[in-house]
Amino acid sequence: MRILVLKEPRDEESGPDPYVKELESHGHKATLIPVLSFKFVSLNTFSDKLFQPEKYGGLIFTSPRAVEAVKMCLEAEERRGEWNKSIKDKWNTKSIYVVGKATAASVQSLGLKPLGEDTGTADVLSRLIIEREDTNIPPLFFPCGSIKREVLPTALRENGVPLETLTVYQTAEHPDLEKNLKNYFTEQGTPASIAFFSPSGVKFCLEAVQGLSGEELTEIKFAAIGPTTRDAMTAEGLCVSCTAEKPTAEHLAAAIAKVLAKVLYILYCSHGSEVFTHSAVISL
Repeated sequence: MRILVLKEPRDEESGPDPYVKELESHGHKATLIPVLSFKFVSLNTFSDKLFQPEKYGGLIFTSPRAVEAVKMCLEAEERRGEWNKSIKDKWNTKSIYVVGKATAASVQSLGLKPLGEDTGTADVLSRLIIEREDTNIPPLFFPCGSIKREVLPTALRENGVPLETLTVYQTAEHPDLEKNLKNYFTEQGTPASIAFFSPSGVKFCLEAVQGLSGEELTEIKFAAIGPTTRDAMTAEGLCVSCTAEKPTAEHLAAAIAKVLAKVLYILYCSHGSEVFTHSAVISL
């Protein structure tokens, strides 16, 4: 069955996207279409703060994009030598909090030791931070995007954990999104499942998906990477068929595969073995 994956490709050019690869391991044909574009901002200010770890109680990263901003600072200022020699070790004496395995892996590539990779959401991460940190520490430093949710900052401040935020990237719709979606539906038809990875993705894609799928919209099995994205989908009136137990390729692929297996079973029970050769199944 065909699955449309609405997310940004992996940062490393070392092989296929893990979500596409994992879905294909379950026997499905997955196609990835990038949804968002990013513009990095305030990098000079960010660089100055990164090289003053003594002023902070720790770091918080909730997206690989914020980690990418760190890498840009090190390259732009040619300061990687200083970072490797002393700065990263100073940060490693403090807590480096992350959400998700992808962000954790990016943080590790900087030589930092992440905490919280299994938290999965900002809400769960905030509870971990509140449990671990005193209110009299220097502020935790949180480089973030322009459309971040306020769950984590609000929770920390309500519990007296000091926090300093800095917007280091701005998020916008990918310039080729509408064209890529139209090409996909024209060439491959309506997919059996569509996976969303962020509330922004829902915002930018939904109208086009609804228009392109037409009457077949109700046949699509919509999947969410996590509860925040699921809630955004539900708020827009979508029926969410599954949500990944954890925000990983393995968990999302397993959830989608389970839903689509039920679809095939129902088709088989209704039409018998000929369903697997019928042209209608090819459109799945």
